[in-house]
Amino acid sequence: MIIILKPETDQREIDHLTETLESQGVTVNPVYGTELVILGLVGDTSKIDASRVEANRIVERVMYVAEPFKKANKMFHPEQTAVRVQGQEIGAQKLAVIAGPCSVETEEQITLVAREVKKAGAGFLRGGAFKPRTSPYAFQGLQYEGLKLLARAREHTGLPIVSEIMSPRDIDAFSEAVDIIQVGARNMQNFDLLKELSQINKPILLKRGLAATIEEWLMSAEYLMAGGNTNVILCERGIRTFETYTRNTLDLSAILAIKKMSHLPVIVDPSHATGKWWMVPALSKAAVAVGADGLIIEVHNDPDHALCDGQQSIKPDGFQMLMSELRVIAAAVGRTL
Repeated sequence: MIIILKPETDQREIDHLTETLESQGVTVNPVYGTELVILGLVGDTSKIDASRVEANRIVERVMYVAEPFKKANKMFHPEQTAVRVQGQEIGAQKLAVIAGPCSVETEEQITLVAREVKKAGAGFLRGGAFKPRTSPYAFQGLQYEGLKLLARAREHTGLPIVSEIMSPRDIDAFSEAVDIIQVGARNMQNFDLLKELSQINKPILLKRGLAATIEEWLMSAEYLMAGGNTNVILCERGIRTFETYTRNTLDLSAILAIKKMSHLPVIVDPSHATGKWWMVPALSKAAVAVGADGLIIEVHNDPDHALCDGQQSIKPDGFQMLMSELRVIAAAVGRTL
């Protein structure tokens, strides 16, 4: 339920109405705009008599919200959220570009790639230390050693790092070592993990699940926000469909839907979406054109010998060329890079 108050309502009257509503078992989230104040009610609103609320002289209108997500809902938070990370913003006018290898392999490799993507204009370094693989026999990542190597690459370049967490038991290690904690597609509905991550003050990059609806995706974001962590970045990385030519099917319409439904920033991962390196540049441009707030792109110095997902990684020189082309697309839609 949303309660829209009349302009220039006195704060004491807002506080009194808030106390009255919260005494009925709901939580009231106020949103102060330049002209209007909106009260978003979270919880069981079935006991709230909307007609009595609307009879209050400071209330302009009462609206029901059908969506089960409240804190991620744009109706409660009309302004776009920008998540701040080490002096940068994701969700602002400047597009955020996260780039790096699928997995950390050696200190030389991750440092080399970090320097190359920074030179091309990337603002963040990605690298997998823990790798969720379909086969138990596939490379599982360097794990804690990988986190140490990422930290060294950050020391060399100054790039904030993004890496995927697999288990709640690693939250302390990730909180110390990583600037943005990624929750992968397979863990999007790992609610125990989300609840634990909701208790920390660290940005979370939440990837869409393999076959998750947009509402399910936003409800996972709600788990993080309901616990107190509002630093959530959404990532569309393709969904599973009947098509087998590409690794997944990139759903660019989800960007438009998220922009309509939520205030959270949303970026696109064209590498995991397609699994094919030669598709990455075109889909990166398309993502920027439809309004994505950024990209996460796999870049590897030697894809042919990569330990993980070399087939979807572009080389540093290709990334540099892509960044030049993206600046033109960004300018055309009123963004910068």
